[in-house]
Amino acid sequence: MSITLALIKPDAVRAGLVGEIIRRYEASKLKIVGMKQILLKKEEAEIFYLEHSDKEFFPELIEFMTSGPVVLVVLEGKNVHHLVREINGTTDPEAAKAGTLRWDFGTSLMKNAVHGSDSFNRAETEVYFFFKEEEILK
Repeated sequence: MSITLALIKPDAVRAGLVGEIIRRYEASKLKIVGMKQILLKKEEAEIFYLEHSDKEFFPELIEFMTSGPVVLVVLEGKNVHHLVREINGTTDPEAAKAGTLRWDFGTSLMKNAVHGSDSFNRAETEVYFFFKEEEILK
C-alpha cells in the first residue's frame, strides 16, 4: 500500500464539489488517511509548482491557486497514484475521458478541479510538503 496526494483546487471548492470528488475516490476503494482545507500562501504555491516557474502561465497559476481554499487529501491504496490519476483524468478537461473528474468538473487547463501526484516519488514529496508524519493515519 502506498499514499498519494489529491488536491481539490479552488474552482472545485468554490463550486461545492468537495464531497462529490471525495465520494468518487472512496468509491474506488481508496482510503482517506489525511485531509485538511487550507488557503495556500503565495510562497507555498510557488514552491509546490516550482517545476513550472519558467513557464509563461506560472504567475496566473499562482494567483489561481491562492485565490481560495484548497482541500488536501492523502489517499492510500494499491497503485494509488496511478488510480487517482485515472479518476482525475487528463490535465486538459477537453481531452479527458468522460466520467473523470476533470471531464465532469474542469473548465480549462488550469481550472481543472483537481491535482494528483504523477509518480510514487513525487507523491511522497507532495504529501509531506503539506502534512506532518503524525497527520497521516496509518
